[in-house]
Amino acid sequence: MTRQLGLAIATICMSLHLSLPANAQTLDSSDSSEYLIKAGFIYNFAKFVGWPTTAFAQPNSPIVIGIFGNDPFGAILDRIVNEKKIDGRGFVVKRLKWGKDLRDCNILFISSSEKAHFQEVIQIVKGMPVLTIGETPNFARRGGIINFTLEDSKVRFEVNIEAARQADLNISSRLLSLARIVQEDVAYGRKTQ
Repeated sequence: MTRQLGLAIATICMSLHLSLPANAQTLDSSDSSEYLIKAGFIYNFAKFVGWPTTAFAQPNSPIVIGIFGNDPFGAILDRIVNEKKIDGRGFVVKRLKWGKDLRDCNILFISSSEKAHFQEVIQIVKGMPVLTIGETPNFARRGGIINFTLEDSKVRFEVNIEAARQADLNISSRLLSLARIVQEDVAYGRKTQ
C-alpha cells in the first residue's frame, strides 16, 4: 500500500470517527468494533454516492439500507444512521429475506452468511440503482460494487467501478481515491476492462 493511500484511509477513518453520533461512540463493549467501523463506512458511503432521481419516489424519501442474510450489525447500524440526513433524506434500515424487497433499497449489504448465494442476489438487483456492499472474498470481482476486506486487522474496501456504472450510481472521486479499484473477473463470466 502506498504511503499516500495509507494517509487517505487514515483521514477517512478519522472523519468517520468524528461523524459517528455520540451514542454510537459509547456502544457496549459487546458490540463488535469491526461492525461499528463497517456501519460507519456504510453511512459515509451514502455521502459519496449519487443515485439517479428515479431511485427515490419523493425528494425527501429516505435512503433505505437493506441487510440480507445474518445481521452482523445488531443495532449498531441503526444507531449510526439514527436521525442522520444526507441531502434532506433520512435513513431506514431493513432486514431482508429472499424476494422483491431486495430491489426496494438503495444500499444492500449482503452478509457473509450468503456467500454461496451472493451472485444470485447481485443478479436480482443488476441494472437497478442499488449500491451492493459485501464482505465475501471476490465480492466486487464477481459483480458487487463495494467489498469490505480486512488487512492487518483493519477494515478496507474495494470498488468495482463498472458495476457501479451499470447500476447508474456515481461514486465520488474522493471515495474512489481511498479504495482499491477492482475489475470483474473473466473467470466468473464477466468481461474485464
